[in-house]
Amino acid sequence: MELWISMIKEVGFPIGVTLYLLYRIEQKLDHVILSIKELPNQMYHK
Repeated sequence: MELWISMIKEVGFPIGVTLYLLYRIEQKLDHVILSIKELPNQMYHK
């Protein structure tokens, strides 16, 4: 959390918010990619 606060102080609030949102989107995209990779296995086992 201290990293986020120091970044906001250095580069400004808008850039801090943008970086935070990009980080959250990246995590969600990782989950989507894993789900897509597992989809063929789930379809063949049914």
